[in-house]
Amino acid sequence: MASSREKEALTRVLAHEGGYVNHPKDPGGPTNKGVTQRVYDAYRRGKGLGARSVQQISGQEIADIYDRQYWDAVKGDELPAGVDYVLFDGAVNSGPKQSIIWLQRALGPVYKGRVDGTMGFTTMAAVNAVNDQDVLIDRICDQRLAFMRRLKTWSTFGRGWSARVAEVRAIGQAWATGDSPQVANFYDGASAKAFAEDAEAAPMTAPAAASASAVASSPVRCRACRISSCPSATPANGSARSSSC
Repeated sequence: MASSREKEALTRVLAHEGGYVNHPKDPGGPTNKGVTQRVYDAYRRGKGLGARSVQQISGQEIADIYDRQYWDAVKGDELPAGVDYVLFDGAVNSGPKQSIIWLQRALGPVYKGRVDGTMGFTTMAAVNAVNDQDVLIDRICDQRLAFMRRLKTWSTFGRGWSARVAEVRAIGQAWATGDSPQVANFYDGASAKAFAEDAEAAPMTAPAAASASAVASSPVRCRACRISSCPSATPANGSARSSSC
């Protein structure tokens, strides 16, 4: 792993993922510490190793898979503090392409390219043009929750997903603003995979309609939860476990 923040980010992602699960409504199927059986099978084939249950995955294999398949896929080492973690967690939960799509939409008109889930030069240039990563993280998490609410599995896993995204938002914004991030916690249902294939309707792919100044400037935000749209001072990761106040 290339950076100390990747190790810290992985610790928090693993906390959200928990251990072995095989929920009948989870499209990921058998999964251990966020690694599905399908991903594990592909990884072992690539290493010339025989198939075995994901329940037997080793710590080194977990670190290797997370580093190559998720952190590197979103170019974590090249992203600003906080944004790297937010995209990393989203990539594990919904795949790197979907996580990058949330970023591209969250960038709004600052991003001039196609919403294609590819972390190319245009996407990186748009990220680097943003002056307030705190606000960008808000928008990425809003995109993620909006996507999840369209999934057929929302009624089963929505509560856990909401709690997870609330913590991802708070942790990411703490890193973005130079504060010490909180620890991550495991929530029932939060580790279930959230895939586009399970959407009630096709997920939107056009850039979000937003003014460039909404992302590039620094608006007044609630000091308690750091969310620009907050109507009160209830923390985003408070007892309500909602994504906003």
